[in-house]
Amino acid sequence: MKKKIRAIQYGVGPIGASIAKLMRQKQAIEIVGAIDTDPEKVGRDLGEVVGATDAPWGVTISADASEVLSLSADVVIHSTSSALPSVMDQLLACLEAEACIVSTCEELSYPYRTYPELAAQLDKAAKDWGVALVGTGVNPGFAMDKLVVTLAAVSQNIEHAKAVRIVDASSRRLPLQKKIGAGLSVEEFRAKVQAGSIKHVGLPESVAMVADSLNIAVDEITETIEPVIAEARVQTQYLTVEAGQAAGVHQIARGTKDGNELIYLELQMYVGAKNASDTVELRGQPNISLVVPGGSPGDVATASVVVNTIPVILDAPAGLRTARDLPIGFFSPAARP
Repeated sequence: MKKKIRAIQYGVGPIGASIAKLMRQKQAIEIVGAIDTDPEKVGRDLGEVVGATDAPWGVTISADASEVLSLSADVVIHSTSSALPSVMDQLLACLEAEACIVSTCEELSYPYRTYPELAAQLDKAAKDWGVALVGTGVNPGFAMDKLVVTLAAVSQNIEHAKAVRIVDASSRRLPLQKKIGAGLSVEEFRAKVQAGSIKHVGLPESVAMVADSLNIAVDEITETIEPVIAEARVQTQYLTVEAGQAAGVHQIARGTKDGNELIYLELQMYVGAKNASDTVELRGQPNISLVVPGGSPGDVATASVVVNTIPVILDAPAGLRTARDLPIGFFSPAARP
């Protein structure tokens, strides 16, 4: 029997916790370490912190990343921030430890247009150390890019690509509800958008991935962010949104060529959303349409995509990879090492 996949969880927030619990269910994975700087988590058992029913796991969360990374892991599951510049040192340290990386950093999902220098630096470092890394999740990573590209496999020609994702954020984690501005006044919402603290990260990256994957000659990518205004009071586990307040975000990213729209991605993510769904429409030969009623279930889907990518990234060629490059797969809980 081959040895189990040795994994480290880097970042034990709500998403990291979901990922860790899912990894624990896989017979082929052994979680050997966990990293987080939260004083309330450092020194505690990972299983207890994530609320696992089979805790303790015998894995202590440490704030000393270098110490944990010295444990010779095969893969690091990285879930600390959406912004690529802020996690570069973390990613480079993981690569230097000769570990593959699956990260939930949205800006890592397709960084070639926004951060070409950082992308080149990561690609070179990964190749130097003989490992691979990828940024992925459900969005970006699947619902509004990989799924669009996958459906194009049955098309002969594509003139326009469109994806619309409607998400009810009522049952999502508190950090996400705050990130989309739920409960703010419209004025507060717009001010925080201007400051860059309210938005769902990743739509421009998805536009770029779709454009390059389908060879659609996009020369400009634009994005707009507006509030969804609550029509009635909405109560979630964490906060209250009154009628007239912002319930979440309505974001639209477009890819255009000479002013003509070729790619359209629309995200409605707000508390109390009705008719949650994921929709993909390709106009061309032939026209293709897919609707997923209810959509891909946010946090559950993110953890699933990340963990299902583990065996894929371990088999990938060294370097910076994207969901565009990697095959779609399912990592069965009963899969043998």
